[in-house]
Amino acid sequence: MLNNWLFKHIDNAQLVIFRICFGLLCFLESFGAILTGWVTRGLVAPKFTFTFIGFEWLQVFQGQGMYVYYSIMAVFGLLIMVGYKYRISMISFTLLWAGSYLMQKSSYNNHYYLLMLISAIMVFMPAHHDISVDAKHNASIKTNAMPNWCKWVFIIQLFIVYTYASVAKLYPDWLDGTVIEVLMKGKRNYYLVGDVLQQKWLQNILLWGGVFFDGLIVPLLLFKPTRKWAFIISIGFHLFNSIVFQIGIFPYLALAFYLFFFPPKTIRNIFLKTRVFYSDAEVKYPSFKKGYTALFLLFFSIQIVLPLRHHTFKDDVLWTEEGHRLSWRMMLRAKYGKITYIVQDKETQEKQTIALDDYLTKKQQRSASTKPDVIWQFARYLKEDFKARGQDVAVYVNSKVSVNGKRLQQFIDPNIDIASQPWKPLSHSEWILPSKRE
Repeated sequence: MLNNWLFKHIDNAQLVIFRICFGLLCFLESFGAILTGWVTRGLVAPKFTFTFIGFEWLQVFQGQGMYVYYSIMAVFGLLIMVGYKYRISMISFTLLWAGSYLMQKSSYNNHYYLLMLISAIMVFMPAHHDISVDAKHNASIKTNAMPNWCKWVFIIQLFIVYTYASVAKLYPDWLDGTVIEVLMKGKRNYYLVGDVLQQKWLQNILLWGGVFFDGLIVPLLLFKPTRKWAFIISIGFHLFNSIVFQIGIFPYLALAFYLFFFPPKTIRNIFLKTRVFYSDAEVKYPSFKKGYTALFLLFFSIQIVLPLRHHTFKDDVLWTEEGHRLSWRMMLRAKYGKITYIVQDKETQEKQTIALDDYLTKKQQRSASTKPDVIWQFARYLKEDFKARGQDVAVYVNSKVSVNGKRLQQFIDPNIDIASQPWKPLSHSEWILPSKRE
C-alpha cells in the first residue's frame, strides 16, 4: 500500500517550477550574502569562527577565499535553476552550503538548516527531467511525470517545521506577549512601521497569529475549500516577516513550497500551459524501491525525533540552549548577557581579564555571552592561545544572562575551569547553573 502510494506517477510541473524557483533563491542567497556584507562580517573579518563542535577543520576555508566560495555557490544556484548538469550542481551546492552552515554559529538560523535539508532532498529529485538544459540535451530523461513521493516529501517536511514551531510557542513568555514585546522593541526605529510595531493590538495579532498560522497553515493548504484563502494569508504573513525580520530568502522559499499544495494541472496551466499534462497515474517501481522506502521512513523518523531531544536534558532549553538547534524553535526568546573571561596561570596563579575586542567581533561577543557551547569553545581557544605562548592556564567565566527581558541571573559556575571540561553533546553540562524561575 505504501509503495503504491509513493511510486504512483503524477504530473511533474510542481517539481520543475520549484526547481527553477529554488535555484534562483540559492543564487540570490549566495550572491546576496556577499553584497550585503554578511560574508565579510561572518566569515572574513573574524580571526576565527565558532564552528559546530567537531567541524573545526572547516576553519581552513575562512578568510578572503570565502568570497570565491560563495560566488561558486551562486553559480551552482544558476545551474540548478536552468537544469544544467543538475545532479552534479545540486550535490555541489548542498556540500558547499552544508560547509558554510557548519562553519559558523554566530549567525545561526533555523532557515539555514532548512535550506541544507531541502538541498539534500533536491539531490534525489528528478527535477531536471523537463524544462532544463539536461532534458534538451538528453531526450531519454525527458518526461512530464514524477513519483508521488517527490511531492509529499516537501509537504511532510514543511508540516514538521511548522508544527514544531507552533508547539514551541506554547509557553508563558510567548503567550503573555513578553517575547513579542521584546522583539518589537528592537524594531522601533524602523522607518514608517516602527511605531506601529509597538502597538499592543498588533503585537497580540502577531502573538496568536504565529501560533495559529504555524499550527494550521499546512492542513488549510491541503484542504481545497480553504486553500486559496490560506495562500493569500501566507503571502501577507511571509512578506511581513521579510520586511520586519529581514530573514533572507526564507519567506520566498516558503511561498515556493506552496506549489506542491495546488493540483498539478493548475500549476501546469499557469506556468506550462503549452506542455502536455500527465494523467496516466501509473505505478512504476524503481529497482531499488525498498531502499527508497527505507530512506523515506528513516529521514522523517529523524526529523520527528530530533526536535524533541531537548526534553532529555536537565532544565529549560530556553536557558541552557541544550537541544535548541535543529529543532525549529524560531524567534522564541530574546537573550542578553554580560560576561567576563578570566585566565589564570596555573604555575604563578596570576589572573588576567580578557579584552573580548582583542579576539571577537561584536556579533561573536553576543554569542560568547549567552550560548554555553560557544562559551566552552572560546574558553578552549583561549587555553590553546596561551599555551602557544608557553603558559598553561585555567579559564574561568563570570557570566550573567537575561531571558526575555527578565533580571540578569548567574549563568555559568564561576568556580569551574571551563577549558578543562569535556564537551558532552548528549548530556547536560553541570557547569551551567540552574535557572531561577520568576
